Amino acid sequence: MFKNARKEDQQRKASERYYSRQKAAEAEGPRKRFRREIIRPLKEAQPIEKRLIFLKPDDGLALERIMGKSDLVGISYLELGLLAARPVCRIQVVNPLGRPEGYGTGFLVGPNLLLTNNHVLYTAELARKSFAEFEFEQDINGRRKVSKSFDLRPDEIFVTDPEMDFTLVSVAPVSTEGTELTDYGLLRLVEATGKVQIGEYVSIIQHPEGGLKQCCLRENEVVDIFDSWLHYVTDTQPGASGSPIFNDQWLVVGLHHSGVPMRDAQGNILKIDGHLYREGIDDPSTIAWVANEGVRISRIFQALESRSENEPMVAEALRRLRSHGTGPVGPAIITAPEPIPSIATELGELPVEHYRLADGYDPDFLGSLHHLPLPRLADNLRSKVAKLKDGSEILTYLHFSIVMNVDRRLAFYTAVNIDGKKLENIKRGRDKWYFDPRLDLKYQAGPKLYEGNPLDRGHLVRRLDPCWGPNAKEAGEDTFHFTNCAPQHGRLNQRDWLEVEDYILKTADNADAKISVFTGPVFREDDMIYRNEYLLPADFWKVVAFVNKNGKLSATAYLRTQKNYLESMEFFDDEFKTWQAPIALVESLTGISFDLPADADPMARAAAGKGLRSQMSNIRRIHSAADIML
Repeated sequence: MFKNARKEDQQRKASERYYSRQKAAEAEGPRKRFRREIIRPLKEAQPIEKRLIFLKPDDGLALERIMGKSDLVGISYLELGLLAARPVCRIQVVNPLGRPEGYGTGFLVGPNLLLTNNHVLYTAELARKSFAEFEFEQDINGRRKVSKSFDLRPDEIFVTDPEMDFTLVSVAPVSTEGTELTDYGLLRLVEATGKVQIGEYVSIIQHPEGGLKQCCLRENEVVDIFDSWLHYVTDTQPGASGSPIFNDQWLVVGLHHSGVPMRDAQGNILKIDGHLYREGIDDPSTIAWVANEGVRISRIFQALESRSENEPMVAEALRRLRSHGTGPVGPAIITAPEPIPSIATELGELPVEHYRLADGYDPDFLGSLHHLPLPRLADNLRSKVAKLKDGSEILTYLHFSIVMNVDRRLAFYTAVNIDGKKLENIKRGRDKWYFDPRLDLKYQAGPKLYEGNPLDRGHLVRRLDPCWGPNAKEAGEDTFHFTNCAPQHGRLNQRDWLEVEDYILKTADNADAKISVFTGPVFREDDMIYRNEYLLPADFWKVVAFVNKNGKLSATAYLRTQKNYLESMEFFDDEFKTWQAPIALVESLTGISFDLPADADPMARAAAGKGLRSQMSNIRRIHSAADIML
């Protein structure tokens, strides 16, 4: 379905490869008929022993098929073909203006990872509006199945290569209809060469012309193998771009990308009737094709490896491809892939005795003259507090405390004391996240919320904030409780609150280098529903209190948002902003009161006499910590 400049360029290059090999073959002897005979052997010999490592030991006819002496396959071949078809999808390409641009084919190759052609999805902007459609096919009774549509997530992974004509893009873990992507399995890619030889037959599962899923079996001879490309005689049509090319073991040996048009001596494209093809006048379906071409899987791995050191997205794509093994031994089709394996995350459980050391938030931390109790929830929120197994309401950890929301399974707020003079820089190890055994699991949003998406476990109490005193290391470990995290887009989470805490600890206005910090999400009734189970907060707040050089209590409040990301499941780089806001605004948004003196907030002092509404509308964009009004 694509007739763009990229597609035409790929066809031109494919023709050049084909005809250069033809000329070399002619120079060696009489001209050979392309469709039935091998043009020439591989320049690098492929010992049959290398091919045998990909075969099952109990397949007695495999060697004969490779040598062209038998077409017999075990009946399980057909069953495996059905499984191999599950991860193959139709790609509906939609341009950034929202207009359909065409169709292609793609297939799942790793956890939430799709492979197709560059000329199908050549920019992240194009992928952002496009989607993958699975089960666009007929059932055994000839009836249309109900297809499932999955959004693409190029902000998570988008890796493309125009020369090799491939694109890897992340896919949403759940369809718009609520189907899990893992239901479709994936095709395991093998890095090693030798998966197919000249003279063998390949099969292609495709969506020709953007239509129902189809498969071309047999009469699909591999007629030539180049360093990076395969040439084969297989029935494909426009729309098949991005299809997997399978050998007899249903291993993917290549990524189909282009037909090879027949040309005359002058290089002009010919039609089926032998006349010149006139672009823009003649029907493209009348072009005479001599072969098809696909890029070899082993070369895709090489291209990724060469870029992985300097491109984090490429490194992550490679990690996902290799997460289920890429060696010759193993299943060709993985029917139930594991969730995306995390490099630095494991689940664990701390003994109940661990929490006996937990002192929690100290309301007199800033001095007895500046008693600052835990925030107070509005009356209508009191019933939503999750009670601990002992009937209490406050989870205490080393130097911080948390109150949980029973409906959201996230914290209403966290409260931490930070002693800047005693802070220790505890090195971060291999993260291990914990459920809190003191609270029923049904009140804690666990790993399921964060699997297979760009949402991070965003610390509410920063890892280093409670790392002071004799148990500094254990205090840092306490921050890795699911009670202390909230779903935040990875790029939001990786951008701190412009290091607000560090700045206030070090400023000359802070008399004792001590602060008390309250943090939490803004809960709204219209927050986005995710996976039919979770409501994702769009905004987060922070309030920092300290004693200034005049001996008075001072407090500042901050807001930041991920609203635009949640609404469109896209990433807008400029939307992750930090704002200094009046504490009264945070109280209004959250229903949480901090019981601070009226003159503690510099934003309120600056707007004194302007009325409450004017004060609450007075927010300040923070570009750097130096912009903070203290």
